[in-house]
Amino acid sequence: MGSERRDPPFGGSVVFLLMNLPLGIAAFVVLTSFAAAGLGTAVVWVGVGLLALLVLGVRGAARLERARVYALLDRYIDLPYLPLPAGGQKNRWKGRLKDPSTWRDLTYFFLLFPLGVVEFVLVTTFWSTSLALAGLPIYFRWLPGGAYYFPSDELRWLTVDSTVEALPWAALGVLFIALSVALTKALAGLHARVANALLGTTVAQRRRMERWWEDAEEKNLVAG
Repeated sequence: MGSERRDPPFGGSVVFLLMNLPLGIAAFVVLTSFAAAGLGTAVVWVGVGLLALLVLGVRGAARLERARVYALLDRYIDLPYLPLPAGGQKNRWKGRLKDPSTWRDLTYFFLLFPLGVVEFVLVTTFWSTSLALAGLPIYFRWLPGGAYYFPSDELRWLTVDSTVEALPWAALGVLFIALSVALTKALAGLHARVANALLGTTVAQRRRMERWWEDAEEKNLVAG
């Protein structure tokens, strides 16, 4: 089962969330390309090989994703796969395709793209706003006109052209930094729970694994 709920490390959360968008784009492109090509050429059997590669690739990528979640967010996700049946490749492939974990892995990587978009927008928006406000007393003098105009140069509701005037904005920026830290860790924790729900074991799978191992132990005892 997955590790207990706790706040993920801040540094790992930032790296993890910023990685999700490019990884999500890559996953979406590969999945849609292989699925479309495989289904489109399944009649001539070429597509069957492509779909087989897709299944193996998704299961392998899911293992790497569990390792990434553990390395950056300190959340361990148990492998949910049942041992493959004996009796040749046909039975092994039936085992892979009947395993719900294969389809849950596929669902996770399809969802990684929209999740990555939302997480990237929120993280970059909050942190760019926070750092811009906090650093205003330092850099306002190098802005065009030597001042900061809110909300824009054309619409000047407020003008900041001295360090004293910039200090309240810097205080607001410090508050936003605290909110950004909390948001970053909350988003990473939420993503870790989604990953655990889709890439980890369910209660039914754990029971099936326990029964499988019990049956295997009984067979070994009988054989002995």
